[in-house]
Amino acid sequence: MAKYDKADIERRMKGAVESLKGDLSGLRTGRANTSLLDPVVVEVYGSMMPLNQVATVSAPEPRMLSVQVWDKANVTAVEKGIAKANLGLNPMIDGQNVRLPMPDLTEERRKDLAKVAGEYGEKAKIAIRNVRRDGMEALKEDEKKKEISEDEQKRCEGDVQKLTDTYVSETDDAVAKKQQEIMSQ
Repeated sequence: MAKYDKADIERRMKGAVESLKGDLSGLRTGRANTSLLDPVVVEVYGSMMPLNQVATVSAPEPRMLSVQVWDKANVTAVEKGIAKANLGLNPMIDGQNVRLPMPDLTEERRKDLAKVAGEYGEKAKIAIRNVRRDGMEALKEDEKKKEISEDEQKRCEGDVQKLTDTYVSETDDAVAKKQQEIMSQ
C-alpha cells in the first residue's frame, strides 16, 4: 500500500492556509470584529476555556465589542483573560457585560500588528513546508518498496512542489493584504 496521498497533502496545506486566515482575521484593524477575541482563554471552574464557551461576543457598535458573560461569577475571570491576551484592549465591567472600546491605532501599534501578521504567515509557510517534507519522504519510501517507479516518484515530487508553491504564494498574498489593511486604516 503506497504511503503517498496527494489529496491528503493538499488538504493539510489548505488547512494551514485556512488556519492562517483565521489568525489574521483576529488581528485588529481599528474596527470591532468579534473574531478578535477568538484566541482569548479564560480560567474558569479550575480550567482554561476559550472565551466563546463562557460568554457571547458581539459588536453592537463599529468601535465597541460587548462580551455577555453567562455566569456572573466569571465576569472578573473574563476581564483578566482579555487583559492577559495582550490585544491592546481595555476591558470595562458593566454588570454581567464586559465592554471593550476599540482605541485608535498608533503608528507604532500598526507596525507591531503588521509584524505579527508576518509572523503568522511564516508559521503557516513552515507548516506547509513540513507537509511537503512528509510527502517527499512518503514518495521516497514508496519508491524504495518498489510500489512506484523512479519516474513516477519524480513526477509526484514535482506535483508536491507545485502544491507547495501555490499555497506559499496564497499565504504571502493573505499576509500582504492584511498588512496593507492594517497600515492603511
